[in-house]
Amino acid sequence: MSRVSGVTIPLFSIRTRADWGIGQITDLPACAAFFLHAGQKLVQVLPAHELAEGETSPYGALSAFALDPIYITIERVSDLDAVEIARTLGDEGHAELERLRKSSRVEYKAVRALKRKALAAAFARFCQRELTTSSERARAFFAFVEHEATWLRDHALYMALRARHDGYGWRTWPDAERDRSPEIVRLALDPKDDGGIGTRILEQMYLQWIAHEQWRAAREEMRALGVALMGDMPFIVGGESADVWANRHQFRSDVTLGAPPDDFAPEGQSWGLPAYDWQAMDKDDLAWLRARAGHAAVLFDRFRIDHVVGFFRQWVRKDGEPGTFDPSGEQNQLARGTKVLSAMRDAAGPGALIAEDLGVIPPFVRETMTRLGLPGYKVLPWERDENFIPRDPRHFPELSVATWSTHDTMPITSWWYALEPWERERLAALDRIPLDLPEGERELALLKLLLSARSDLVLVLANEIVGDKTRINTPGTVNDENWTWRLDRPLEDLGADPSLLARLERIRALVSETNRA
Repeated sequence: MSRVSGVTIPLFSIRTRADWGIGQITDLPACAAFFLHAGQKLVQVLPAHELAEGETSPYGALSAFALDPIYITIERVSDLDAVEIARTLGDEGHAELERLRKSSRVEYKAVRALKRKALAAAFARFCQRELTTSSERARAFFAFVEHEATWLRDHALYMALRARHDGYGWRTWPDAERDRSPEIVRLALDPKDDGGIGTRILEQMYLQWIAHEQWRAAREEMRALGVALMGDMPFIVGGESADVWANRHQFRSDVTLGAPPDDFAPEGQSWGLPAYDWQAMDKDDLAWLRARAGHAAVLFDRFRIDHVVGFFRQWVRKDGEPGTFDPSGEQNQLARGTKVLSAMRDAAGPGALIAEDLGVIPPFVRETMTRLGLPGYKVLPWERDENFIPRDPRHFPELSVATWSTHDTMPITSWWYALEPWERERLAALDRIPLDLPEGERELALLKLLLSARSDLVLVLANEIVGDKTRINTPGTVNDENWTWRLDRPLEDLGADPSLLARLERIRALVSETNRA
């Protein structure tokens, strides 16, 4: 990695005057251009994969491959024009759209309902105008389907069947659908616009085509700006996902995944998620994981692998039994992690993988990461020696990612006040930051300390750049605030704020001063 500073912002948090109450794929270049004023040459987003109705966590997706249609920009869909959008929404829909644009939080259910209506109209037009005439756009659509067939056919079939069963998971379906009988699988091989399940399958394929085409165009615009795009790969997928339904032999359903005991959870944690069946995955040389990493490399320049220690050892538990590591034994764990990370690195290409190695991590995990050239994370408030003295970020390894905070913590703009006085004193002492500085000046001084890190990559939460104190997510809680944070104003308005522009310019100067320009 070159020495660079980047901004972390969930895609759903981006806000423009023309959005539909949530960040959109085509907003990525505008977001990159805005934060470029602060010298940020990389934008990291959280997972943007398709969620179930009612789900808001980007780590609870129905697919490891499919993008969520909620992020599609309706006005950029070729099969719609302003007149058709207006007709489809009607006066009531337009009033709802204006309300959602002004909402301070993402209202997923309302946004999804509005976009679903517009996208259904777009698909109907596509079928009438393009599929019936075998047009150039129709040929491009089918070329996409063939290119992404390894995951797209299963996903489209899964989503069509799920819709037919009112959104219930595959374990509740009739036997033939639940167990993927040959006649069911054949439905996705040559779907027709028949007004039934074939049409539903085609529509799901169409939505993924539109989303991926918009993503490709957005990445090209970001490249023209000189800004890289970084993503985030969850460790595992949910048991009710299309991936587990289609590849259940590669996942263990007899156990649940979790975390081993620690000071906060003496009996360990159970996440209610399936685990990888390593023996089954080895039979095809980790083909699913390779495909997943390769697809992520198409979407992103770099991506973070969440919970990297899980690829060395999974903590699994059967009902009524104590938890255990899979595999057991350090040598087996070392061999497993090396094999999996090497396969994913080979599929994604050099320099693409970044490993999230926070928490209790055995030494051999980080040794393997270094050997494979995978940077890990350094969260400044957590980096302390045995005497609780903060480690100087200027001594971090170059092969690392330094940050003040993550999407699961408070941004430093508010975390600072939650620290004990002695913690603030010790952190400030690293760069002789006066504790009595005005709030805005102190935030810039803390950013300078972070940017001074020896780490090749520094990540700053968007909240911290614009001076927002809102937390994106509080782990272990379920409420209307998690995963719903939006910028407090559209990018166009933020970019017209003289005081904010002055702050961005000062951050840009700090980026240059710390040799990250």
